[in-house]
Amino acid sequence: MKVEQIYTGCLAQGAYYIVSGNEAAIIDPLREIKPYLDRLEKDGVRLKYIFETHFHADFVSGHLDLSNKTGAPIVYGPTAQPEFEAIIAEDGQVFEIGQARIKALHTPGHTMESTTYLLIDEQGTETAIFTGDTLFLGDVGRPDLAQKATNLTQEDLAGILYDSLQTKIMPLEDSITVYPAHGAGSACGKNMQKETVDILGNQKKTNYALNQPDKASFIREVLDGLTAPPKYFGMNVVLNKGGYESLDSVMNKGLTPVPVESFESYAEETGALILDTRSAAEFCKGFIPNSINIGLKGDFAPWVGTLIVDVKHPLLLIVDKGMEEEAITRLSRVGFDNVLGYLEGGFEAWKIKDKETDEVRRITPEEFAAVFTEQSKVIDVRKITEYSAEHINHAYSRPLDTISEWVKTIDDSEHFFLHCAGGYRSMIAASILNSHGIRNFTEIEGGFNGIKKTKKFPTSDFICQSKTE
Repeated sequence: MKVEQIYTGCLAQGAYYIVSGNEAAIIDPLREIKPYLDRLEKDGVRLKYIFETHFHADFVSGHLDLSNKTGAPIVYGPTAQPEFEAIIAEDGQVFEIGQARIKALHTPGHTMESTTYLLIDEQGTETAIFTGDTLFLGDVGRPDLAQKATNLTQEDLAGILYDSLQTKIMPLEDSITVYPAHGAGSACGKNMQKETVDILGNQKKTNYALNQPDKASFIREVLDGLTAPPKYFGMNVVLNKGGYESLDSVMNKGLTPVPVESFESYAEETGALILDTRSAAEFCKGFIPNSINIGLKGDFAPWVGTLIVDVKHPLLLIVDKGMEEEAITRLSRVGFDNVLGYLEGGFEAWKIKDKETDEVRRITPEEFAAVFTEQSKVIDVRKITEYSAEHINHAYSRPLDTISEWVKTIDDSEHFFLHCAGGYRSMIAASILNSHGIRNFTEIEGGFNGIKKTKKFPTSDFICQSKTE
């Protein structure tokens, strides 16, 4: 028997490939299915089942395309109501994969259809659980995503999750391997460990959620500190439950080069947002006016989903040469399928044609330290938790994920400095501010991490560790 975790770092997502004999199963596949098809062909095995732990909110699963390509049925847990043909497993139902078995354990709470799959090897030993968003390493799935669909409160769902963990997960042997759907960096939890695999016994010892004395304490601790989920989560659930366009057709449409001469007019005609996926270092030196920068080499897809409200909004891309397919693939993972094309020849072609460009004023941490005074206005776009741990004295906390709200309060007559932790998020913010006509600011390369390394800022005179503001 073989179990392989296929981990995608930019989404902090784990899919699983299981083989026994000449049969295979895949759990929670990503949108692009070629890696799974390649494995099946290489191993010479038949895909027997596609298991889904729940209707995912943070990414679009590849279950439909994979089923269409292989003929393998899709399996959901009890109470799931997909709008396509699928097997709805009963609690405790067993599925055979070669000489191994997979047992469905209904574990509602994160969502009501959430199901953990227990792997039983060829010798009849319970060896692993694939927990989806029910149990993470160091955390459990947030219980606030399924409220509208169920008419239950987040407290109700947290209580249901507690019961699922206590009755279905905790009684299992400590030696069982835990394979979660997500790791650190995912918005599906708040306290995940950096590891992606563990044994259940260690989680029983180290996971705060599994160490609460009673249900009331569990509910209180699990809900404490939850921030609002990204706006695209609900739309991804709809796609996973109702179906979506095949990735092949999304690719065919998106891989359309748009000449420089017609790029602007095409954007205006279609109402497309121009999404520049180059690095912050390149973007700041020159970009198409009103384009938004979200760098491909970073948490690209989650930030697109967080900041662009409608997954159906038409997009035109600026990409480095050879990265067109990668950009469209990563957008498709979070349901942004309406890519109309990309700028032919990239930004260099735009410059060669002497088309209009814009810039972001960017300085190094050392340059910032040289001009900073206590009267300087500083906007910090990191998460509230990052800001609370440590920040520049008197800096304003304005998290990037809420920029659509605070951008309206900015006084462009007053100059300010803008930073995040390393420069990725602050350049996203800079591009959005610029598109709103706000230009009286300077972005800091290297962000707070760079600022702290300067001679001026390691002292407590300029760095505050209090939780105020």
